[in-house]
Amino acid sequence: MPESGKQEAGTAASDHIPGAGAEAMAAAGSATAATAGPAGPAGPAVSAGTAGITRTASAGSGHPSASVPAGSAPSDTAFPSARSEKTSASGGAGKAAVPGAGVRRTSLLVTLVLGGLTALPPLSMDMYLPALPEVTRALGAPAATIQLTLTACLAGMALGQLVVGPLSDKLGRRRPLLVGMVVYVLATAICAFAPNAELLIGFRLLQGLAGAAGIVIARAMVRDMYDGVEMARFFATLMLISGVAPVIAPVIGGQVLRLTDWRGVFYVLTGVGLALTLVVFKYLHETLPQERRHTGGVGEALRTMRGLLADRVFTGYMLTGGLSFAVLFAYISASPFVVQEIYGASPQTFSLLFGVNSIGLITVGQINGKLLVGRVRLDKVLAVGLAVITLAGLALLLMTSGVFGKVGLWPVAAGLFVLMSAMGLIMPSTNTQALMRTPHAAGSASALLGTSSFLVGAVASPLVGIAGEATAVPMAVVQLVCALLAVGCFLGLCRPWQRSPEA
Repeated sequence: MPESGKQEAGTAASDHIPGAGAEAMAAAGSATAATAGPAGPAGPAVSAGTAGITRTASAGSGHPSASVPAGSAPSDTAFPSARSEKTSASGGAGKAAVPGAGVRRTSLLVTLVLGGLTALPPLSMDMYLPALPEVTRALGAPAATIQLTLTACLAGMALGQLVVGPLSDKLGRRRPLLVGMVVYVLATAICAFAPNAELLIGFRLLQGLAGAAGIVIARAMVRDMYDGVEMARFFATLMLISGVAPVIAPVIGGQVLRLTDWRGVFYVLTGVGLALTLVVFKYLHETLPQERRHTGGVGEALRTMRGLLADRVFTGYMLTGGLSFAVLFAYISASPFVVQEIYGASPQTFSLLFGVNSIGLITVGQINGKLLVGRVRLDKVLAVGLAVITLAGLALLLMTSGVFGKVGLWPVAAGLFVLMSAMGLIMPSTNTQALMRTPHAAGSASALLGTSSFLVGAVASPLVGIAGEATAVPMAVVQLVCALLAVGCFLGLCRPWQRSPEA
């Protein structure tokens, strides 16, 4: 890694740090939900006291407020954040190097548990998708109402991150995570017995609120243990694990529907949540030591977020990512009705197509992280991704509106595959560029990124069913409009041509 990729750490306290060299984090492939905190002190190689986690520390001085003598961490906590010394990639200027950098190694079990926590929310969404038409018939509610069960879960995940993220900075990671998992299991079990659409919507909201704990805390735990390139690599690994969920979830959901009705999907989710809760309780230990926890209240958190939103470029990337996520969620919300009701495919065929599209997203994301990072500017990658989803949205609108005559399932499926795959270029780039500007408030920045994406997606969800189940035009319109708005935010707020060519 070039020496030009190193800078002194004194800039970490500044309000905003330009996003130069952010390519090093793009391999994460997902939003880096992280908590800001000073680097821990250096010391000899020490066992961290958590299941399968060790740290090999390098020489350097740590921040005095986080000083912990080697080997003196409490028995139920991991050591302070192991920070890498360099975070630049070839071809990009480096970010602030943090003294006391080191490398932690996590066991396969801990890696799988963290991956499972980040995979649980998409599993909760996607396993349910093949059952949407059946839920509509069973509860006697219109499609737009049943799609609100997706909106409620998504809104819950958005709002839950704003609550659980700062709470975990104050109380530690383990307790809020366990409480969230228990509530998730209970809410999911009640969804299985919902007698009407209104109750199902309400408990899907609670399910999302509780499931948000897994998203934000799992990624915060990674931030506690890693930084820079090492964190990016670990997140790339997590993406492979959590990325399996969108692939297998609809397939599992389709098979469950062959054996039972839509309520069986929630039985399976309850079992998965309960198993994950038990594993977390037994094997996942605290990673945020007492001395690194925040003591500020709600006022401090709100001031931090207000400062982040005042940064035009950060807000630009946040909105670009959120609107792009709305394109993705318009597909997720509408595709069960489009594929099964309009084009007459079976739940199993829908599950297969959904899985293929998810594989496309994962593959492009890994190509982005492994081959493009350090070779191509993140803003160029992002621009290509935005262009692809805009063109794909336009093609889908032309096909579904009858401009090309009657179009069958496979041309539409091809357009959706291209659109879905391009998200592997967009999501890592927007989140990385935004987070690299805010090393002093990474936790709050991550919460804003996650919340904005989920809220915009929640708004897009009911719009795709506004014209009923007989046409796919609303889906294509929502996708194209959101893609064009994302391009507008990228050009109007991020203005990549005005910043360093390395950014």
